[in-house]
Amino acid sequence: MEYREDDYLMISGIQHFQFCRRQWALIHIEQQWEENVHTIVGELMHKKVHDPYLSEKRKDVIVVRALPVSSREMGVSGECDVVEFHKEEEGVTLHGHRGLYYIYPIEYKKGKPKSSEEDILQLTAQVMCLEEMFSASIEEGAIFYGETRKRERITITDELRETVRDMFQEMHQYFERQYTPRVKWSKKCNGCSLKEICLPKLGKTVSVKEYVRQAMEEEV
Repeated sequence: MEYREDDYLMISGIQHFQFCRRQWALIHIEQQWEENVHTIVGELMHKKVHDPYLSEKRKDVIVVRALPVSSREMGVSGECDVVEFHKEEEGVTLHGHRGLYYIYPIEYKKGKPKSSEEDILQLTAQVMCLEEMFSASIEEGAIFYGETRKRERITITDELRETVRDMFQEMHQYFERQYTPRVKWSKKCNGCSLKEICLPKLGKTVSVKEYVRQAMEEEV
């Protein structure tokens, strides 16, 4: 199955989905968003990295920033913060460049490595898009964390690929149904940028829109 471009979801949404299905639905289905210090710092960090017109060459390495990527198979699109193309004997051809190159994506994140997998899943999704676009096989990428100021090398396993496929399939199902899952309050809610509008303690409320509608009816 291949998706139409009009049905593509955002690659970056997979980290929201892994953190909390409801958070993802509030942002990507209901278009709810709220800035906090964490989201602002993250946005500023990505602005420093992203320059869609910047490509540089360092000896046998070509560095491309804000590279648009997509996958018809998974129905997603987005940008890679940085992709390095390293010249080697076994690799892919690049238009306008001699020789063959292997592909090495790098995702930039604020803070430090997490115990959960949302950053790794996002990088894996980018790798899978690059593989589809370049007809290549990519075994490794990296995540650069602003707090530690170093790259964490990530091996892209078959298990990670399968998890990403399953999650995007579930996300498409939610999006087609316009379904916002319910969620129970947990400690991770305290660090969520949407905690003031998520209303996780409202057990039977399906969505924020429905909650607002019910509240207005009660006032009338």
